[in-house]
Amino acid sequence: MKPRVKIASARTPDGGKMLLYQHDRDFLIEIDGEDLMLSRHHESELELARLGCAHLAGRKAPSLLIGGLGMGYTLRQALDMLSPDAEVVVGELLGAVVEWNREFLGELNGQPLADERVDLETGNIVELISRSKGRFDAILLDIDNGPSAMTYSGNSRLYGYDGIMACRRALRKKGCLAVWSAGPCKAYEQLLMHCGFHVRRYRVPAYRGSKSQSRFIWVASEDKSILPPGGGEPRRPRRNNSKAGRRRK
Repeated sequence: MKPRVKIASARTPDGGKMLLYQHDRDFLIEIDGEDLMLSRHHESELELARLGCAHLAGRKAPSLLIGGLGMGYTLRQALDMLSPDAEVVVGELLGAVVEWNREFLGELNGQPLADERVDLETGNIVELISRSKGRFDAILLDIDNGPSAMTYSGNSRLYGYDGIMACRRALRKKGCLAVWSAGPCKAYEQLLMHCGFHVRRYRVPAYRGSKSQSRFIWVASEDKSILPPGGGEPRRPRRNNSKAGRRRK
């Protein structure tokens, strides 16, 4: 059995230790001893692109934002779905992740960063979205582990009210927001709806053939008609109009 070999290391903005390992043909990114990404477990990353770009089939020149490069699987799937005239902006906070994709991980997906449709922007994804009013037909977010930040605590802003509203303003008419998460989060679903989105939730396998490990993807749009079929539709909270607790005269 071939050993797992550490091939690179870096620090997160919060000071965490991020390591890149290779084991035979597989790669693993670990932060402070916890697994963040495993190249073998990429089916949900592909599904993020399939669900988030489904409404863009046949569009001549769609504009897409992918927040979080990861190991390049979502980017690869999106490029395979979109037209030759598409614009795909990739926002990645960590320069090390970009370097690792170019030096080590690009071979997993046919070097997607080399595609001429790709515009890579490093830095804070919230700032990128905030200055992109009405620019994108879809925004795909795979930042940290979803609404529960793991790599950088500042990413939590993206999943709050201000971050969601920034995404809504950055979308074009009939655009959608697709968000990947390691686990369910009812509070986030409710916040998406509070911000004026129609929402569908999809439970997808972490890797092909898996029945025990699942990930979650939300697709949200102001236009309900463009949401992909299937999934579940979260219930809106009932308004409490009860007068219980009031003192009767």
